[in-house]
Amino acid sequence: MQDLSLHMLDIIENSIKAGARRVEIMINEDLEKDILSIEIKDNGEGIDRETLEKVLDPFYTTRTTRRVGLGLSLLSQSAKEAEGDILIKSEKGIGTAVHAYFKHSHIDRRPLGNIADTIFVLIAGNPDIDFYYKHKKNDKEYSIDTKEIRAELGDVPLNSAEVIKIIRKDIEEGLREIRG
Repeated sequence: MQDLSLHMLDIIENSIKAGARRVEIMINEDLEKDILSIEIKDNGEGIDRETLEKVLDPFYTTRTTRRVGLGLSLLSQSAKEAEGDILIKSEKGIGTAVHAYFKHSHIDRRPLGNIADTIFVLIAGNPDIDFYYKHKKNDKEYSIDTKEIRAELGDVPLNSAEVIKIIRKDIEEGLREIRG
């Protein structure tokens, strides 16, 4: 995977397949401490302890359609290449949290990629799932919560043309402001 937004998309798709109804995505760029942190939490079915011990093995997967599971192992490799690491916590029936961190300035750190498109595609393609996205860069912060948006919309679908256009614009402008 060429950028971190694709890693995020892969992990979040796994969350959705695991029955998550809410996914929280947090990115923190602390330039003073030279750390980039990505955390994804869900309330899906969770992973049992035995499986959790194997999830970073690229030759282990719970899928029946192929015999490799590269998502988490590739993210782990990307983190380690940039003097970082990955932590995974999960509890069966509760959900899963994946936290990857990187040395922000490391020459081998993959670029974030098009985070705006990633978040937009997730929201537009999964209108029944609540997404909370927060991106912090030093003292600037942007967040969006589809649960709050849905509450204000009433009967208007989250993925209606007008609403989705406003959501996309909000994400793009919010990220442009924090990136400076």
